[in-house]
Amino acid sequence: MSEKNKILVEAIPQYIEAQSSPEDDRYVFSYTITITNIGAVPATLLTRHWLITDANGKIQEVSGEGVIGEHPHLKPGESFRYTSGAMIETPVGVMQGKYTMISDDGENFKAPIAKFTLSIPRTLH
Repeated sequence: MSEKNKILVEAIPQYIEAQSSPEDDRYVFSYTITITNIGAVPATLLTRHWLITDANGKIQEVSGEGVIGEHPHLKPGESFRYTSGAMIETPVGVMQGKYTMISDDGENFKAPIAKFTLSIPRTLH
């Protein structure tokens, strides 16, 4: 990725206890993503591709158009934030992926989403 096309992706996961059912191997997480254009050229998010891996090694692959039904267009310095969710079968897992972007000058490029951990809070007795 060139310096003119540079996207920063930050993720904040959260366990959703009310929607989870550990006895049924159902652990629900939300994640809030902030996408910031730190490059020199405006760009539009076209597609997303996620790999969600639980502690058993089971991988869910999620691909699609845009994010939450939108294709955010980000000028240099602008950010877009959204929240979505994932469900896994173990108390801990990881997510990672990439967004496919297109710059206003017509160049397709990938914006990597660094691996982040999905984990239920630990209770100490």
